[in-house]
Amino acid sequence: MKLTVVLLALVAQVFSLENGLMRTPPMGWLAWERYRCNINCKEDPYNCISEQLFMDMADWLVEDGWRDLGYDYVNIDDCWMTERDKNGVLVADPERFPHGIKYLADYVHARSLKLGIYADMGKKTCMGYPGTTLDKVELDAETFANWTVDMLKLDGCYSFAKDRAKGYPAMSAALNATGRPIAYSCSWPAYDGGLPPEVNYTLLMNICNLWRNYDDIQDSWQSVLSIVDWYTKNQDLLQSVAGPGHWNDPDMLLIGNYGLSFEQAKAQMALWTIFAAPLFMSTDLRVMTPQNKDILQNKLMIKINQDPLGIQGRRVVTTEDDIEVFIRPLSKEARAIVFFSRRTDMPYRYTTSFSALNFTDTMVYEAEDVYTENIISGLKADTQFTVVINPSGVVMWYVYPIVNLQVPQAKKKFSWS
Repeated sequence: MKLTVVLLALVAQVFSLENGLMRTPPMGWLAWERYRCNINCKEDPYNCISEQLFMDMADWLVEDGWRDLGYDYVNIDDCWMTERDKNGVLVADPERFPHGIKYLADYVHARSLKLGIYADMGKKTCMGYPGTTLDKVELDAETFANWTVDMLKLDGCYSFAKDRAKGYPAMSAALNATGRPIAYSCSWPAYDGGLPPEVNYTLLMNICNLWRNYDDIQDSWQSVLSIVDWYTKNQDLLQSVAGPGHWNDPDMLLIGNYGLSFEQAKAQMALWTIFAAPLFMSTDLRVMTPQNKDILQNKLMIKINQDPLGIQGRRVVTTEDDIEVFIRPLSKEARAIVFFSRRTDMPYRYTTSFSALNFTDTMVYEAEDVYTENIISGLKADTQFTVVINPSGVVMWYVYPIVNLQVPQAKKKFSWS
């Protein structure tokens, strides 16, 4: 095992991605959670995996203000292809993508958006379509570059550990060799347990822009909690490997689908932001409710997620009353704090102070509530304050030193003595 790790570290020097992309967590829209492998365009043309679906979502990203907030990726997942042609080149399903992927890329680019595509480092994709075996890595990278794709998600179904160890770095090198900047999302660690020694995060940081390292998210609060639990259990490792150009990916945002309550939707958005996670919506933008849209388009939340320091936050407090506190360091000496309730009974009044949350300086702070926009003034390390957290919900604060940042005058202020 030690020899393997050494060899992989050497491989990282050869296959380093060097694409300069994703200096902040990527944002956009991804098909899988909402639409899965729905290829029944005859009976369900509005929701099947087709070029029309992705064109619709591209249009909505522009028309409904998403692109201007940073949601600029339109990502295809599994089930877009058919068999390879006589030259071995991947082919989009001619009935569902009649104009081909290059046409779709041009459509997306004309709207100042980016197109992501899916492949699998195995004999076949998770849903049984042609995979990218080792002998097809360079060909597929060249194909995606010729189509002017902007991002590749490389899954790991039907693959073997030895092939993943060769194939994921090889795809990084092949993408680099095309000369086109293509962001690279690796599912490799998720297929090797997500943790060392099986997963070499030093290597991943050098070859991938982001990586899935835990289970697929499902449309349920239980699934969200399982991911939060895994991320907090392993936060010492995960925080150390995240940063500009290389991100841990806890998977898609469920907001706007069926499984989360309003409070739970707010909680997922806040926790993903604390985790410095990619923000990939997987919902039907055409029927988005104003309530869910407000969560996903929260400008302060996006500002925190996109903080240039790129430091992943961590849980700093757990209580016997099922309250947890997460903190993420931000630029200009600011911090994001999430007060999270796992309770299911009633709103809970949680009293604490910054000193109890490991603030050790003598500065005076203001805190803006990310969801209500209320501003609390005059907070020092020893100032006691109380937040009221709804069941399965959050209160999220953006905390900054008064001397460094100007406070918007239009927002209501509260003072604490």
